[in-house]
Amino acid sequence: MTSPAIRMTAGTEAYRIGAAMLFVAFAVICAALGFEVIGGYVPCPLCLQQRYAYYAGVPLLFLALVLLSADERQWAAFIFLAVSLFFLANAGFGIYQAGAEWKLWAGPTTCATAQPIATSAGDLFKNLGETSVIRCDEAAWRFLGLSFAGWNVLVSLLIFGGCLKAAHLTAPKNH
Repeated sequence: MTSPAIRMTAGTEAYRIGAAMLFVAFAVICAALGFEVIGGYVPCPLCLQQRYAYYAGVPLLFLALVLLSADERQWAAFIFLAVSLFFLANAGFGIYQAGAEWKLWAGPTTCATAQPIATSAGDLFKNLGETSVIRCDEAAWRFLGLSFAGWNVLVSLLIFGGCLKAAHLTAPKNH
């Protein structure tokens, strides 16, 4: 049986790590939306799929922190573990897309983004002239040699590791 002081220290560290992962996930999804809305970068379907882990992870990480605060360690550990697996899978999606961007393997053949829906015949002809295909196998932007997908791999692995550590620290110990 662990002493309350040791348990509280592990819980406090898990809380800090979980809160840091929540902050990182929230900041990344806000940045992605900012690049889209403010920067004009239109995401491809794979980019949009890579956002799912963030959309699910942010509220789940918040819930895990609430549960940890309420000393519901088993549920908090389960949620931290689930979120870590979401981000591990997300890193896989990012590796797939980054590899396609570097021409290491073929990307999906149907990768193009949705265009605005025409409401009249005039709009249809106007949209046809403005339609552009957003490809999943071409990087729209790079920073320090990494595309959005490449950065997503690194951040997803960071969140995976952090959430896994938080789950480990949070899980009730049976000694």
